[in-house]
Amino acid sequence: MVRQAGLVAADIEIADWLRRNFSHKCIILAVNKCESPRKGQMQALEFWSLGFTPLPISAITGTGTGELLDMVCSELKKFEGLEGLDDVEEDENRVPAISIVGRPNVGKSSILNALVGEDRTIVSPVSGTTRDAIDTELTTVDGQKYKLIDTAGIRRRAAVASAGSTTETLSVKRAFSAIRRSDVVALVIEAMACVSEQDYKIAERIEKEGKACVIVVNKWDTIPNKNNESTTHYEQDVREKLRVLDWAPIVYCSAINGNSVEKIISAASLVEKERSRRLGTSILNQVVREAVAFKAPPRTRGGKKEAVFITQHR
Repeated sequence: MVRQAGLVAADIEIADWLRRNFSHKCIILAVNKCESPRKGQMQALEFWSLGFTPLPISAITGTGTGELLDMVCSELKKFEGLEGLDDVEEDENRVPAISIVGRPNVGKSSILNALVGEDRTIVSPVSGTTRDAIDTELTTVDGQKYKLIDTAGIRRRAAVASAGSTTETLSVKRAFSAIRRSDVVALVIEAMACVSEQDYKIAERIEKEGKACVIVVNKWDTIPNKNNESTTHYEQDVREKLRVLDWAPIVYCSAINGNSVEKIISAASLVEKERSRRLGTSILNQVVREAVAFKAPPRTRGGKKEAVFITQHR
C-alpha cells in the first residue's frame, strides 16, 4: 500500500481477495512512503480498516524495512512444509568442512591421521608429500560429522616459481581452493619455528576469504621447559605475528603423540557456530543508524552518501 495515495478502492479489493483465497496464510500489510519513524503509525492509521495490522515502512530511507524482513522470515520458519525451506533443512544436515592448511612439513597430514585414528594420508619428513586436497569424513563420539580436508604445503610464491614444478603449482592452487570451500580453516604452524612470513601470508588469505579459523600450534612437545609464563609469552608472540587472525582461538597439540588433537575439533565447532550465527535485520539497521549518527559518511562528488538498509546475506 502507498501512504501518500491513501486507502483506495483497489486496496480494499486486494485485501478482500487475500482473505477469501489465503485466509490460512500469514498476510503482512506494509504501508510504504512513511518516511517519519515517529509519525509512521499515525500515517498508516486508516489502513487498519482492511483488517490487517499495518506496518509503516519507507523503501527510500529504509525505515521499517528491517522489521518487515524479520516478520517475513519469522513466519516462513513456522511452515516447515513450505517449498523454499529445503535450504534451511539442508543447512541443518550440512556437514561442516574443515581444511587443514599451512607450510610444508608442519604436520598437517599427521593431524588428520590422529583425528581419524588411522593413516589416511602419507606422512613423511620430506616436504611436499601431500600433493592434492584430500577429503576425509570424521564422526565424533557425540555423532557430529565433519569433512576434513588435508592440503598440500603452501610455500612462498617465489619458491614455487623457482622450483618450476607444475605439480606443486597445481597443489597450491587446490589448497587455496580448499580454503574457499571450507567452513573452518585450521592453520597449522610448527611450535619450534613459531610464525614465519609465509604463515602470515596464509593467514591473510584465510581472512580475505572470510573463513572461521583455528590456529593450531603443532609439535608442542618439542618446546622444552614449558610453564604458564612461557606459554603466555608464546601466545602473545603468535597473536602479534598473526594479527589478522587475532580473534582465532589457539590450540596446542602434538599430532605424533596424539596429545590434544581432539581440541582442534572442539575449537572448530565453536568458531563454525559463531560464524553461522544470524543477526536480526532490525538489530543490524539499528547499529548502522547509531554509527551514522556518531559519524556521518564523507561527502563525494555525487553528494552525500547514506546507508539506507543493511541485512545479513549469509
